[in-house]
Amino acid sequence: MTERDHRVQGVDHAAFPTFDPAGTVRFYRDVLGFPVVHSICAAGWGPEDHPDFIHFFFDIGNDDRLAFFYYFGTDPTIAGTRTAKGDVYARFGDDVPEYFVRSRHLAIHVDSEEDLLEYRRRLDESAWPVEMQIRHETIESIYTHDPNGYMFEITRAMRPVTPQEDLDAELTIDALLDVVAEPEPTFGKLLARKAELIVERAGAWEEQQAGAVR
Repeated sequence: MTERDHRVQGVDHAAFPTFDPAGTVRFYRDVLGFPVVHSICAAGWGPEDHPDFIHFFFDIGNDDRLAFFYYFGTDPTIAGTRTAKGDVYARFGDDVPEYFVRSRHLAIHVDSEEDLLEYRRRLDESAWPVEMQIRHETIESIYTHDPNGYMFEITRAMRPVTPQEDLDAELTIDALLDVVAEPEPTFGKLLARKAELIVERAGAWEEQQAGAVR
């Protein structure tokens, strides 16, 4: 694998449709405190059957933004029944496991436990209280659903990710790609392939370490 230089500087914006612009503004601006920083009023854009719309943006820090599209005159029933799983625009069948549905979400990070708990306080006092607070391997997160049904996460790092964990991630993904290229991938096959890659690459790592200490 050849290394490519890394040129991107983070997220400019992530964008989603909304049928509830009022609820969306209340949640992100009035509850969470993310200011509206830009909007585009678009009339007559696109093909003749394209509706007029407004595209509006919230500041989520670090020059990154969260954006929504509201299309005037668009019937909400195009999203399908509201009894189905998922958000109001990407529906899943009743047989789809909840863990699969919830894997589609947006996460925003804060610097400290104090900041995380402040956002928990704001949410718990609103119409969208925190549904879960979980400590993962290196992070702690709070979760709720926004007015559109999108799962929304705020997270904070409990400790830095180490270079060894970065190396482990590379090994894991290389092993995953090998395993899913074959029939019937399993977690056990992933671990076995990862062990093989560790053995295959151990010599190169030792040479690299020896060169670094000279």
